[in-house]
This record gives sequence, C-alpha cells and structure tokens, in this order.
Amino acid sequence: MLPFGAEQLRAIAAAHPTPFYLYDEQGIRGAARALQAAFAWAPGFRNFFALKATPNPHILTILAEEGSGADCSSLPELLIAARVGLHGEQMIFTSNNTPAAEFAAARQLGAVINLDDLGHLDYLARHVGLPELLSFRYNPGPLRTGNPIIGHPEAAKFGLTRDQLFTAYAAAQRAGVERFGLHTMVVSNELDSAALVATATLLFTLARELQAQLGITIELINLGGGIGIPYRPEEAPLDLVAFGAGVRAAYTALFRGMESRPPTLAMECGRLITGPHGYLLTHVRHLKHTYRHYAGLDATMADLMRPGMYGAYHQVSVLGKEHMVPSERYDLVGSLCENNDKFAIDRELPPLEPGDLLVIHDVGAHGRAMGFNYNGKLRSAELLLPQDGTTRLIRRAETIDDYFATIVW
Repeated sequence: MLPFGAEQLRAIAAAHPTPFYLYDEQGIRGAARALQAAFAWAPGFRNFFALKATPNPHILTILAEEGSGADCSSLPELLIAARVGLHGEQMIFTSNNTPAAEFAAARQLGAVINLDDLGHLDYLARHVGLPELLSFRYNPGPLRTGNPIIGHPEAAKFGLTRDQLFTAYAAAQRAGVERFGLHTMVVSNELDSAALVATATLLFTLARELQAQLGITIELINLGGGIGIPYRPEEAPLDLVAFGAGVRAAYTALFRGMESRPPTLAMECGRLITGPHGYLLTHVRHLKHTYRHYAGLDATMADLMRPGMYGAYHQVSVLGKEHMVPSERYDLVGSLCENNDKFAIDRELPPLEPGDLLVIHDVGAHGRAMGFNYNGKLRSAELLLPQDGTTRLIRRAETIDDYFATIVW
C-alpha cells in the first residue's frame, strides 16, 4: 500500500520532473520509534542511523529528533552528522582502509572510533592519538553464517579475528585507553530474528570473556544493523518485539549479577528505518516488442543500482492501474548501454502505455545513495513528504553544469 494517493503523486510529478525519490516522513518516524520501543528495556539504547543508506541531512534531522545517532564511514558522513547538530558519542565512526585525516576528523568531533583492523591501533596512535573510548569490530569467521549480501564472514574484508581482538584490547589498555566498545555486523537484510539474536548472544559471551581475561569493562556493545525489510509481497517483516525480547533474554542471562555496570546496547540500522518509506517515481518513455516486451523508463540503473547489481526485487505500482489485472509481462529497463540496466524482469503488470507513472517501492535505503554518472546520467532529486502533507525538495537533481564542474578543461 502507498501512503499517498494517485492524484497527490501526479501533482508532485507535474511539479518535479521524474525520476525522483520521495520519502515519507511519518513512516520514517514510525520505524525509528518501533525500534526504540523494542529496546525500551535497555537503558541508554540508541540506534545510530547508517548514513550510507540515505545520506541526506534532512532525513538525519528527522531521526535525530527521534533520538537516533549517526553511524558514519567517511569524512562527508561525519560532516553531515555534525551539520545537523549531532556531536561526540552521538556519532560512531566505523570505516575500513581508513586515511589518517579521517581518523583525525572523527577524533576532533568526539565520535566513537570503531577500528576495523588490528594494525589500525598503532596507526591511530601514531597519526592521531588514542581516544579515551575505543571500539573494535569483530569478524567471527566460521562461528557465524553470513547471508548472500555480505557473504561468509571469513571471506569478508571487515573486522578482527577472535585472537586479534584479545591482542587489540590488551594493547589498547596498555596504551592508556580506559573505555571500550565491541561491534560486529555479519548479515544484511536479514528477516530471521533468531539469527540476529544468535549474533547478539555471541557478542555478549565474547564481552564477558574479554572482561574476565583482560580485566577491562566493555561499556558499549553495538549489535550492528542488518535487519531486513520485506521487499517481496509474500515476505513478512521481522517481528521487532520478538527480536527485542530475544536479545533481552540473552543479555539478562549473561550480564545478571555483574559487579560493574552492564554494557549499553546500540544498533546501526539504516534499511529498516528508511527502506520501506522511500519511493522512486518514473514515467514510461517507450515500449519495445522484440523477443520480449520492454518498457523503457526515464529512470536508469544509475538511479537505482540494486536490481541490476545483485538481482534485488522491488515491487512496482502503476498509478491509476492498481486494480487492473496484471495481464502482460515486461522487462522494466533504463537507457544505459548495459543489459543489466533493468528494474524488473518478466514482471506481470497491467498493460502499459507511454506516459504511465510508475512507483518503485522500498528504495529509501541504498537507492539514491548508490547513484552514479555512467553514460553521463544525472542523479535524480530527492523530495520529502512531511507529516503536514506538503512536499519539500531536499536535494535537487543534478545538472549538466554539475556533471562538468570537476573537469579541468
């Protein structure tokens, strides 16, 4: 179901040339509140919104108002977070293969630095200096099973092994670090709450072992993100209440009776928060009939990479034809010089005509953020539908002047 009517969307499309992204503020706020409610039992819990999913300051401002922090992986993301008023430990900086200048910026802004590699500890100490609070990213290798998006943990470039973790915490403690965090992220778009609870249990157990062997206190445990959304109509959303309850049971079992304060919990969900509440609007430009039926759209893979990159499914609505029988099959394609420039393959839809307005669902995360300029395509605008029902432009579409701006003629 769309959170807005066909006439409203047509009016927006008449005022703003397609393709463009449209975000539903009410839905985004609701998702943030639902996750917070699932962890209301955990004092100090905060979701650090993964800025890589939707790096727009207007979206982050909404989430900051709901109590979210920011999970950042680059200097521009750190600066977006700072520009909307987040500061200090309201930001976590988790990056890999990181230049010293970005570590320095994270340190200056007071963000929690979450190291991805054992060698980065000495690198950080030499180039920037060690902060009071330091976190490390754990890669459990064969102890956990990944999923098709991230792959098997032992083949991933991210994080430290178990042995490296013990070495890293001990070295950081000797170097004067007084406060510690622990983090992992082994799945993406996961709809099985049991798998996510198992990862949390793994981290809790590891934290207890680190504390017992090294005499340190793990004060922050970041469970990562990875909560999925139901892209396909037959899929059910993850039960956040059951997930929160499962994590609570594991947390209570492992940290009950601790002499020191039990760790604060955090997550870094992005897709869960904005994914279902973003839509890509695009018009049908041409119809082509050869060995297959093609509907050529004014959007391309440069606007939405996920289907062409790894066959991701996105539901498609045809405005004004929602109640018609889907009697035709189409490949929905863009105009790139690439055969994988497709939003859907052999998709059952009502009969299409040039000028039909299509809505591609569930693109609020990793949609516009992954846009690119191949074939000279210009990245699309972003619009926000605030709770008052108006429409606000929050990022204009690129222009040809933008495309040429960095060329030295």
